[in-house]
Amino acid sequence: MRLFSRCPVLLRLACYVGLLLMPALALAQTTEATTWTLDDLFGAVNSFLAKAFFLDVLPGEGEMPFVVAWLVLGAAFLTVRMGFINLRMFRHAYLILRGKYQVKGAPGEVTPFQALTTALSATVGLGNIAGVAIAVSIGGPGAVFWMIVAGFLGMTTKFTEATLAQMYREVRPDGHIMGGAMEYLSRGLAEKGWSQTGKVLAILFSVMTIGGSLGAGNAFQVSQSLGAVKQQITFFDANPWVYGLIMATLVGVVIIGGIRRIAHTAEAIVPTMVLIYILACLWIILGHASEVPGAFELIFTSALSFEAGIGGFIGALVQGFKRAAFSSEAGIGSAAIAHATAKVAYPVRQGIVALMEPFIDTIVICTMTALVIVITGVYADPQYAGLIERNEGASLTAAAFGTVIGWFPIILSMSVVLFAYSTMISWSYYGERCWTYMFGERASLAFRVMFVLFVVIGSVTTAENILTFSDLMILGMAFPNFIGLYVLHGKVRAALADYLGKLKRNEFEVHP
Repeated sequence: MRLFSRCPVLLRLACYVGLLLMPALALAQTTEATTWTLDDLFGAVNSFLAKAFFLDVLPGEGEMPFVVAWLVLGAAFLTVRMGFINLRMFRHAYLILRGKYQVKGAPGEVTPFQALTTALSATVGLGNIAGVAIAVSIGGPGAVFWMIVAGFLGMTTKFTEATLAQMYREVRPDGHIMGGAMEYLSRGLAEKGWSQTGKVLAILFSVMTIGGSLGAGNAFQVSQSLGAVKQQITFFDANPWVYGLIMATLVGVVIIGGIRRIAHTAEAIVPTMVLIYILACLWIILGHASEVPGAFELIFTSALSFEAGIGGFIGALVQGFKRAAFSSEAGIGSAAIAHATAKVAYPVRQGIVALMEPFIDTIVICTMTALVIVITGVYADPQYAGLIERNEGASLTAAAFGTVIGWFPIILSMSVVLFAYSTMISWSYYGERCWTYMFGERASLAFRVMFVLFVVIGSVTTAENILTFSDLMILGMAFPNFIGLYVLHGKVRAALADYLGKLKRNEFEVHP
């Protein structure tokens, strides 16, 4: 054991991963019946959670889950209460990221830009590729319009979450920061005299975040990215566990280093992968420039059309908001965990940085993906009905790119892998912080090991039930989180007014 303890960190990590993945590898190589057992397990859990967390609040035709209505009304409420901060402070957010308002010695673990890219690495992922395709295929082109609306409103929600995360974060003796919804729920609600309620909501949020990290932030990413990659590399079609093992190793190497290594990795990956994907989308959009006005017209008219009845209208709206929540995570509370670690002198300042996330993620990237899907028409093409039925959104988007230029799916597959990888490393941190909040710092390694195991498990399970499980966990996080946002938004509003007053009076230190 002494010799083993002197081995380099990466070698020790490889040994740990190899030993701990043996059960998962054995599981992956068993019969098809075992895969169905895993799928049935996800299905049973989904059935229970759907009844527990999601109620239809719309009588008559159509279906409006409570949690979707909760997100829509909450985001609209905050946008009005904060005086449309999502429009007024966009330029200021850019100046903060440039370092114009940087304060040396501010407490934190990462820079505001690193915190933003860490949060973006979790949101700019398969929700933009797979999620948009699924939303359009189920809710029609009109779902895109509601995604954009949700992204616009979600900018204020992100501002509120990040500001509260900074206000209530805890800098521990070892320098690590504990912050996020679990902190402002427990400590913020305690200030209001709701100590026990705050603790219960914090634990509920933590449990859902852990579930979401293992599902949406892990297994779903592996499953969807595998669906796109195996079309180019058929070896993975017959041996999906190999893909899972490769991804598990790559993820494990990064997450062992904590938020600083995750932030540095995200800082390097996110700008590159976003640029590659946007250029690929622009290639198709500009190549079909004459069809773009018609595509936007179809998106707009479908969003407000009642030709398919009230049920069709509600279906487009619900799918748009569900996918926007899954993509940008506004109102979910997850990104607040990353923004809590930023080095800023004023909590509001990081909140202003955070409002750029839904704009980049949903309004820009998701809209581009949607235009590609609508222009190519794959969402309504019978030959892709199987992909739609199996909820293989990444494969459907790859097919959309492939209809224009044959080699584009190769580039998309590379983007899918990068998106999935970046999302996984960020969500590992979200889950690990919530796990640590519940069980203490010493238990963090146990979660990281479990997270790596789920990477392999995700490669041998079906996408349909993983997608449903992800929706339930991710959207379910909004319930406790928004209670905190509603109760504490007045404190954020007061801090914002104070900050804007100082900005107007030029009281901040400004760098050229």
